[in-house]
Amino acid sequence: MVLKFRWAKLVFVLATAPTALFPMATARAAMHLSVPRHAVGSDPTASAQVRAVANWAVRTGDNHTLPFVIVDKVAAHLFLFDGQGTLKAASPVLVGLARGDVSPPGVGDRKLSQIVPTDRITPAGRFVANRGVDLSGQDIVWVDYDAAVAIHRATDVTPGATARDRLARLASASPQKRRISYGCINVSDAFYDGFIRPTFSAGSAIVYILPETAPVDALFPIAARSEPLEQPAGHSALG
Repeated sequence: MVLKFRWAKLVFVLATAPTALFPMATARAAMHLSVPRHAVGSDPTASAQVRAVANWAVRTGDNHTLPFVIVDKVAAHLFLFDGQGTLKAASPVLVGLARGDVSPPGVGDRKLSQIVPTDRITPAGRFVANRGVDLSGQDIVWVDYDAAVAIHRATDVTPGATARDRLARLASASPQKRRISYGCINVSDAFYDGFIRPTFSAGSAIVYILPETAPVDALFPIAARSEPLEQPAGHSALG
């Protein structure tokens, strides 16, 4: 969990307006595009669902030309695109220990010791994310502020697994072994500093987290098919 500032909540909420998708209400930007567009690039680790959501986001204008991230929880992998849909980087990630797509009520206000393993969920949906800081002053990216879900470095201090444990899990080829966090999305220091921080330093970006308990179409109005990827008192964010 990442520590967050209550006094900064209004600023973050107004800036990020995270919108988890149950259900998704988009179709909105599609009518403003005169020419269909498609995500570009290629990555053998990208699933059909990742490809479909990336292409849909750019084709319909759902990303509003902002950079965007797609997190595939099943594969425990993250894909970073620029605003035109070009794949810029991809990386293994650590995600929530528990299988699920909806954050338990009030989880963002609990102490880490109160979050049982079955509640350690990385929520699925569409989120408008922004950079912020935790209570230790470490910079992070808030994905869902109310649920205390963020993208942050795997080495950030969090009770439970040590930085060494997390880095060892991050290096594992097994997606299942990368299910260890309290709900946050953990990346390597090099990936955070080289790609995540520069992307979010310029402003907001969209984060799409794919579901694992329902078809991707349940959240995103696309057909999943294989296509070429052309803060006064604080509380902790899920580590």
